[in-house]
Amino acid sequence: MRFDKDCQIIWHDRKRYFGLPISFTRYYLVKKEGEWVKLFRHKGFLSYVIDEVNIYRCFDITLIASLGDKIFKTGTLDVSTGDESTPNFVMKHIANPYKVRDLISSLIEFERKKRRIGITEFQNTEG
Repeated sequence: MRFDKDCQIIWHDRKRYFGLPISFTRYYLVKKEGEWVKLFRHKGFLSYVIDEVNIYRCFDITLIASLGDKIFKTGTLDVSTGDESTPNFVMKHIANPYKVRDLISSLIEFERKKRRIGITEFQNTEG
């Protein structure tokens, strides 16, 4: 995938099968200094689809690890977003899912503080 020369790829990986990166689905975490941090998902070879989500729009991360994932040290991250076109940004069978989850989580908090964005959580106050 091509990015501007002033963009920095913070993290990237591919969807893995049996721990091997033999897929045409690639994931990127990219930063453009002073402007944005985004998650990208690039699916396909001859024809492709590219999804992107601004990191500050993300609000929940779920890590899913099956027995096979545990054996091959992979996992799936399901990132819930406030984006209408991509409400769930799923990164399937990536390597080092715990480290990636922590990286994304810290970037979400940093970008939200920088932009002064908070999440309103609704609670049932009946009782």
